[in-house]
Amino acid sequence: MRDVIRQLPGSKIREVANAGLGRSDVLAFWFGEGDDVTPAFVRDAAIASLGQGETFYSHNLGLPELREALAAYASALHRPLGPERIAVTSSGVNALMIAMQALTGAGDEVVAVVPVWPNLTAQPVILGAQVKCVSLRPRAGAWQLDLDELLAAVTPRTRVLLVNAPNNPTGWTLSRDEQATILAHCRRTGTWIVADEVYERLYFGAVPTQGEPPAAPSFLDVAEADDRLLVAHSFSKSFLMTGWRLGWLVLPPALLDAVGKLIEFNTSCAPVFVQRAGLAAVQGAGATVPGLVAHLRTCRDTLLPALQTLPGVEVAVPDGGMYAFFRVAGETDSLAFAKRLVADAGLGLAPGAAFGPEAEGWLRWCFASRDPARLTRGVERLRKGLRL
Repeated sequence: MRDVIRQLPGSKIREVANAGLGRSDVLAFWFGEGDDVTPAFVRDAAIASLGQGETFYSHNLGLPELREALAAYASALHRPLGPERIAVTSSGVNALMIAMQALTGAGDEVVAVVPVWPNLTAQPVILGAQVKCVSLRPRAGAWQLDLDELLAAVTPRTRVLLVNAPNNPTGWTLSRDEQATILAHCRRTGTWIVADEVYERLYFGAVPTQGEPPAAPSFLDVAEADDRLLVAHSFSKSFLMTGWRLGWLVLPPALLDAVGKLIEFNTSCAPVFVQRAGLAAVQGAGATVPGLVAHLRTCRDTLLPALQTLPGVEVAVPDGGMYAFFRVAGETDSLAFAKRLVADAGLGLAPGAAFGPEAEGWLRWCFASRDPARLTRGVERLRKGLRL
């Protein structure tokens, strides 16, 4: 066993969830998914595919019709692009791992904006790269980026800049001007940008102008096709498909063949019936995603004001994502605190320490809930846990 693998930390979110295993009375908000099932028409597409016997390999890069649909979907949100820039992957995290395998190796430097979902920073470490972190910093509960600090950290030695925005867990979102500045700097240093934009549709920021689709700012809005940019996406969040394990990459056309080889060596291809479900989801996005985002806004606007009324709680309303990220005065060990909330109050939250040392003392609450009243009950359990 390689030492770097042996030393990888286990999931602290799973550790908290295991503490509540077997307890039906726990209100669980620890994982990054809601309690709504995948829409019926998406499930039906997979069932029909299986019924037709589509149980064989597909092209490494995905079904042509799915790649075309994803290109059209991305073009409607951003600048026009074609299917020659799309690679279908077996989940969003697989897309990110393939991006890292394509770009980094032993001794390479990767700069990452943190705190962030731990898989993102673990992937380059697994490949032998050195990860240098630039931390967002909280101000009155809202996490913000020091852009000058980030630009100073990215030098010609930096092989990859890793950015997740809208951010899990903080909800921080880059502006388009910041993205343009970062891209221009990375062009000068020769640095690749790997952008995790899986939460781009779960965006509650500025109201779009007429004709502009509702989505968070994306590097695809400012980049050219041949820029050193890979953007990772997932069907999990916007399409309620966490368990299906389907994602995609947007990449420069020159990388397409090489990424196809990497997909072959990792998974060969995504299952055809899952891709058929993904195709249905993309084709039905106009009818489903806006309603999902509106519901999540209701959930956010139910949970956050209630949290803000609790004494000692520091939290800001996030512009994007599906999480409230907060801390409680006097609580500095987030893992112990989260376990105590499970044991004493029947409330399941994710410890901030799961997202890196920068987030120690904070808790993440996934507010994607079919019934917003469940969030209100959760706040009452937090009040109980805090003995208020």
